[in-house]
Amino acid sequence: MDPIDTIFALSSGAPPSAIAIIRISGPAAFGAVTALAGRLPAPRRPSLTRLFDPANGGLLDEALLLIFPSKGSVTGEDLAELHVHGGKAVIHAIQRALAAVPSLRPAQPGEFTRRAFVNGRIDLNEAEGLSDLLSAETEHQRRAAANMMGGVFGRTIEAWRLELLRISALTEAELDLSDEDDVGEQNNRSIAEACLLLASEIDVVLQLPAAEKLRDGLRVVLGGPPNSGKSTLLNMFASRDAAIVSDIAGTTRDVIDAPISFAGIPFIFTDTAGIHEQTSDSIEKIGIARAHEAFANADIIIWLGPEGAGPDHRQLIEVETKADLGSVPIKTDGSFHISGATGLGVPALIDDIVGRAKNMLPKADGYAVNIRQRDLLRQISIFLNEASSNDDWLIIAECLRQARLGLDALTGRTHTEDLLDTLFGTFCVGK
Repeated sequence: MDPIDTIFALSSGAPPSAIAIIRISGPAAFGAVTALAGRLPAPRRPSLTRLFDPANGGLLDEALLLIFPSKGSVTGEDLAELHVHGGKAVIHAIQRALAAVPSLRPAQPGEFTRRAFVNGRIDLNEAEGLSDLLSAETEHQRRAAANMMGGVFGRTIEAWRLELLRISALTEAELDLSDEDDVGEQNNRSIAEACLLLASEIDVVLQLPAAEKLRDGLRVVLGGPPNSGKSTLLNMFASRDAAIVSDIAGTTRDVIDAPISFAGIPFIFTDTAGIHEQTSDSIEKIGIARAHEAFANADIIIWLGPEGAGPDHRQLIEVETKADLGSVPIKTDGSFHISGATGLGVPALIDDIVGRAKNMLPKADGYAVNIRQRDLLRQISIFLNEASSNDDWLIIAECLRQARLGLDALTGRTHTEDLLDTLFGTFCVGK
């Protein structure tokens, strides 16, 4: 991918549409606009003009032009936008004309964002936040991704980097200049305390919700004996027949997942095979084993069996079903007495699930860290703790150097091409 190339792509939604935006970025962007429009508008001021095909002079469209010089553009390069009519033929004709302009080529997926990263307009965390924002389907996903994209995490990392540079400077000074044992001991204590404080701040971030939980949804597993109403309740949650409901015991033999959103929070609700000990059916045994595996991976368990007989889980909700049959509640006041068939008591159960979920997800002004970020943060914390507990200045200096490298990897100052290819390859062509 040659950075000298100028790229173009449709950056708005798929046609047909009222308006389409074609973006051009690179050193030949303004020349391409001049080739089609015959002139350049003033920077950052929309200008109405006609576009003509340079090859034959034919009229392409009447459009709004916008240009952004490199110092103030989102990609860090000269950038132009053509706001044209959104018909398929119009867009195709303009893209064909641009492709004929020397030094221009169609953009690859995520290439505009990749250039913004390479040119220092965004860091790697902001790019990952943008990726999550583009795929966000719920309000919680949108908020967390917007905060990450907006640089909330990046500003925290920058504060850590400055503190780490200060600690490293003290360490290097000790290595180069200190001949006083008492001064060395005093500096060692000061550096050790600073390293521990920084490690504790990183550990706080490590306790934040995982981005994968927010992106994929919190797992809510329905468990209980056969015919306890699990499948009926799942269908009530999903507002559709996600699971087969039958009076025949053992109808559900495998886990059934249903993605559902409540109050802007993404969930994966899982129906499981009925839990009981006596079965000679080998398939049913497999289903029960998978049910236990689902319990182990659950964020919340809704237990429809006998009170106290459910899995040992900190987020277990005791539920008694079939309240529509007029049965006297057996479970205690802390449980829910509901009917999956009529919906009796289900809204209160949903409110409880949502309340628990909110405590597992980022706050309104928070963000979530992904696997890559958590792995790097753990490594940095390990190096800082090792530096705080060591008396050898050379080892301390090396630990701090490794911690600095970890912070650089977090923001993308150091990176591999494979990592960038994987990240930006998930973007659409015009982003």
